[in-house]
Amino acid sequence: MDAGITRGQTAGYWIRALGLVPHPEGGHWVQTYRAREEINASGPPSRFGAARPCSTAIYFLLRSGEYSAFHRLKADELWHFYAGGPLTLWIIDEGGELVTRRLGTHHDRGQSFQVAVPARSWFGATVDDPGTFTLVGCTVAPGFDFADFELGDRETLLRMYPQHRAIIERLTR
Repeated sequence: MDAGITRGQTAGYWIRALGLVPHPEGGHWVQTYRAREEINASGPPSRFGAARPCSTAIYFLLRSGEYSAFHRLKADELWHFYAGGPLTLWIIDEGGELVTRRLGTHHDRGQSFQVAVPARSWFGATVDDPGTFTLVGCTVAPGFDFADFELGDRETLLRMYPQHRAIIERLTR
């Protein structure tokens, strides 16, 4: 188990302290920042179709046994590690390659405090250690809008990436 968990700071503690609510992809979240300035509809790449805030940020928490289901965004997303045990991001890039990145406090074990997920990649996440949780932050630029969020469909992803069957079945509902 990772030593990054401070006594008393359980998943339930953070859910209550930060006002986190269930997220459609799994886990719990709350938006903490939404830029007042927007990029107008003619400014961001055409895939966005409408104005977006320059940036948004959230807290996101997963408990062991939960997962963030495969989904993709139209913008890059930067994940930041805050508390708890390590987390694995499972990323299927636009070329169909499965890449794993780990968030946590142990650089010598391949963990990082930050991981960037490229726009249009399918990705999900799992907590590495049983009985723990992971609290992260996610920053999106241009800012997040649910219109830019696509939850992965198991059958569609299996047709597209049959070589990744095990992880697709694990991280889709």
